[in-house]
Amino acid sequence: MTDLLVISDELAWPCAMLLAWLAGEFVHRWTSLPRISVYGLVGFLLAQATPDLLVPDGSSQVTLLANIAFGLILFEFGYRINLRWLRVNPWIAVSGLAESALTFGAVYLIAHWQGMPPLTALLLASLAMSTSPAGVLRVINEERSSGQVTERVLHLVAMNCVLALFVFKVVVGFWVFQTSGSLTQAVSHSLIELLASAVLGAVAGMVTPALLRSLGTLTRDGTVAFAMVVVLLVSITQAADLSPVLATLTFGLMARHRRVTFTRTQRNFGAIGELLTVLLFVFAVSTLDWQRVMFGATLGLLLLMVRFATKTIAVAVFAHVAGISWRKGALIGVALSPMSVFAILLLEQTRYMGIVLVDELAALAAMTLFMEVLGPIITQRALILARETAKEEG
Repeated sequence: MTDLLVISDELAWPCAMLLAWLAGEFVHRWTSLPRISVYGLVGFLLAQATPDLLVPDGSSQVTLLANIAFGLILFEFGYRINLRWLRVNPWIAVSGLAESALTFGAVYLIAHWQGMPPLTALLLASLAMSTSPAGVLRVINEERSSGQVTERVLHLVAMNCVLALFVFKVVVGFWVFQTSGSLTQAVSHSLIELLASAVLGAVAGMVTPALLRSLGTLTRDGTVAFAMVVVLLVSITQAADLSPVLATLTFGLMARHRRVTFTRTQRNFGAIGELLTVLLFVFAVSTLDWQRVMFGATLGLLLLMVRFATKTIAVAVFAHVAGISWRKGALIGVALSPMSVFAILLLEQTRYMGIVLVDELAALAAMTLFMEVLGPIITQRALILARETAKEEG
C-alpha cells in the first residue's frame, strides 16, 4: 500500500499536466479560446480534487520548475522590450505610470474601505498593479499578433511588472520591519534585493552574448545557452533570496540591446518551453483553495472591475498624445487584464522569508482564479478587435 501511495504521488504532476494539455488542445480547436485559460481551470479542479497530491510546498522541485518556466517567459519578454522606443515616445511610459498609479490608489482605497488592514491593503494594491507577462506573451505568440497595440501592451506589461515588484518589495520590507524591528533587515529584503537582482541579470546579459560570439556559435547555440543561463539565474536568486523575476527580465532586456538575434523559431524555447508553460499555469492555481476563493469572491470581483476600469481609462486618456486612437488605447488597457501567475509567484517567494500572506489575501485568491481563466480570453479578444492577430491579418 505504501508503495502505491508513493507511485501515485510521483505520478500526480505528470498526469495533471497531461490532462491539462489535452483539455487545452481540444478546447482550443473547438472554440479558439487560449489554451492557458484551460490549463488553469483544469489545474484548479484537479488541485481541489487531490489536494494532498498537487499542492506543492515552497521548497518542492515543482516550485523550482515553475520559476524556471516563468524565467524563460520573462527572458523572452525582456528581449522584446525596446527602450529606445520609450525614449522616442515618452507618452507610452507616462501612460504606464499613470495606469499603474491609478490602479494602486483605487485598489488600496477600496480594500481599506472594506476593512482590510493598511499593510495588507498595500500588498494587495501593489499586486493589482501588475499584469501577468506569462499570460499576455502566451496569447500574443499563440495568436501570432503584431502591431501597435501588441507592442504597446508588451511595453506596458513590462512597466507594470517592474513597478509592482518595486512597490511589493518595499511594502514587504515595511512588513518585516514592523514584525522584527530591524530596519537593516527590512531594507535588505527590498531595495538591496532588487538592485542585486538587476545587476545579476545585467551581468548575465553582457557575458552570455560575448561568450557566444567568441565561440562563434551565437546563431546556432543561442537558445540553449540562454535557457541554461535562465535556469542558473533562477537557481541563484532563489538560493540567495533575490528576485528571479527582475533578474531574468533584465537578462532578456540586456540580451536584446547587445544585438543578439532571437528568431521566431526560438519563441517559447521550443517543446521544452511549451511543456514548462503547461506546468506553470497548472502550478499557479494549485496553490489556491476553493474555500478561500469563495470567501474573497465578492471583494475580489469588485477589485477586478475597478482594476479593469482604471487601466482601460488611464491608457485611453493618454492614447491620443501617445500617437494612437482612443479606441486602440482602450483596447490596450483591456489587454492588460491577466495578472495571476506574476502575483502568485511573488507571494510564493515571500514564504522563503517566513511571511505567509495567503490567508490575509483571500480577495487576491479570487482575483487570481478569475483572471487565470478570463484574463487570457479578454486579451485575445482585445487583440482580435485591434485587427492584429494572424487570423485578422489573413
